[in-house]
Amino acid sequence: MKQRAVRFSRRNFLQGVAAAAAMSGFSSRRAAQASSNREKLYELDYSAVKITAGPLRDQFDRIHTAYLALDNNRLLKVYRQRAGLPAPGEDMGGWYDADGFVPGHSLGQYISGLARFARATGNKATYDKVAQLVNGFAETLGPGGYPYASARASTTWPCYILDKFEIGLLDAYRLGRLSSARDLLARVIRGAMPSLPPKVHDRVGVKHPPYDEPYILPENLFNSFEVTGEKEFLAMARKYLLNKEYFDPLAQGINALPGKHAYSHVMALSSAAKTFRVDGEPRYLEALRNAWDMLEKTQEYRSGGWGPNETFVEPDEGKLGESLTSTHAHFETPCGCYAHFKLARYLLCFTGEARYGDGLERLLYNTVLGAKDPSGDGRFFYYSDYHPSAQKSYYPQKWPCCSGTLVQDVADYLVGIYFPSHDGICVNLFVPSEADVSFGGVPVRIIQTTRYPQDGEIELRIETPAPTTFTVYARMPGWLESPATVSVNGKPLDLKTERNTFAALRRRWKRNDTIQIKFPLRLRAEAVDLQHPKTVAIMWGPVMLAAVNPPPGLFADPLPIPQGLRSVPYNPMTFEMDQAGKRLRFAPFFSVGDEAYTTYFLKT
Repeated sequence: MKQRAVRFSRRNFLQGVAAAAAMSGFSSRRAAQASSNREKLYELDYSAVKITAGPLRDQFDRIHTAYLALDNNRLLKVYRQRAGLPAPGEDMGGWYDADGFVPGHSLGQYISGLARFARATGNKATYDKVAQLVNGFAETLGPGGYPYASARASTTWPCYILDKFEIGLLDAYRLGRLSSARDLLARVIRGAMPSLPPKVHDRVGVKHPPYDEPYILPENLFNSFEVTGEKEFLAMARKYLLNKEYFDPLAQGINALPGKHAYSHVMALSSAAKTFRVDGEPRYLEALRNAWDMLEKTQEYRSGGWGPNETFVEPDEGKLGESLTSTHAHFETPCGCYAHFKLARYLLCFTGEARYGDGLERLLYNTVLGAKDPSGDGRFFYYSDYHPSAQKSYYPQKWPCCSGTLVQDVADYLVGIYFPSHDGICVNLFVPSEADVSFGGVPVRIIQTTRYPQDGEIELRIETPAPTTFTVYARMPGWLESPATVSVNGKPLDLKTERNTFAALRRRWKRNDTIQIKFPLRLRAEAVDLQHPKTVAIMWGPVMLAAVNPPPGLFADPLPIPQGLRSVPYNPMTFEMDQAGKRLRFAPFFSVGDEAYTTYFLKT
């Protein structure tokens, strides 16, 4: 494997790694504290990780550029109009306008995502934009702190929007270097209180009122309490927990998912996770683990997505297979990914179990990485479509909910790659990247070089100014059908590499020590559900392949899958098949642009 050249002096290396490790807030001591607080793994700061190449880096840069270009006056216009202030700039249109579906709904998410990008890149223009949006929003609040764009919050979704305000201000304060955001956070929550319901209520499906989602509030209310010290916010967090209708049945192993609005109820699981982190009640961890199993076994397409028509299906009735031809709205992609990524990271940290990283990886490669870029005029990719002969498209209305979560998703690629533990670091995703950590006060940089998932070869190089002992844990994917091989400095190791585990390599690491990992990759077919065993997706490692520009009726024609496919020379992850005089081409879903495609097939 060709290794990327890295040039820096010993002095520069020491200064750079030490500074990044300090910014990240991670040390072996901090990891030990996290472990004692019910966590086995710990998230790195956005500033401690860099993606250096590949499709994730390309999308990361494009999305950063797209959101940095958003016009501040347009974003703030509905808030200034409501406050009676001068409101320059064009109307946003779509959902966002004063007479739109949810006026001003995504401002907090844009601030949140930009703050994450600012922390990740150190870009001054991005930091400045976060400050300008927060300060501009603050000017519209008035003495009572009323935060909504609509004059009457009852005409919007006050809980739904408050949660977005909170994460925006939390990230502006914690990541965006804006100290004023902390006091503004408390002011906004208090200004929203008269508009909030007196108690929690559930939401059924996508079209049945009440639409608002108070059960998503607790996670960020807990976070707001931690930042501000306001005990009132702690009480609010506990008041809006959806225990009776959701968390309690899940904790008892009862599948409470069917019929519920899919995205918001996976979002709600982050509130259960935060409650477990704060209070340590085992029922919330049980609810999380059981919910993940129910998602994985009864709700997920092979892409990792879920929720046809934004609703969880009844299990064991073949509803996923039936949905392939009954709808084009199979997975609410940026929003669903945001919720699922958070859930996976919480479970990774609480349990240290590799299977949650496996689920995160599958969803990343097969859904949000394949989202169309924003159009520049408010059009955004919303649903992943698994209907035969589909095309990727934009949502009909401008500035939908997925415009808010897309920027958060892509920034969050960074925090899903590496997870420090009390004695080392877990490599969860195989991405060309660098991570800065420290062990026992010694700075360490992990440099990962790979073309994965094109092939299964990964190299991890250790940069450290002095030999130091720690463990490198490498995730062994759940799709492995034969063991991986692992070497250190070119020497093969006799190491357990069972799938869905973290293989552990503990030693005294020296500068330029390298770990080589090789995953055996081959094509396989995975059924959409148990009731449709011959309706399959074609998988290459974690990647779902699609037939590009398929002929009419391909979905109904049995195909010799996967044995009939052959690789295309010099075209990674691309395969061909000759069928009925036609040549079919298969490529990763994430590489499909404006072509027609089909993702599920009948196998012979």
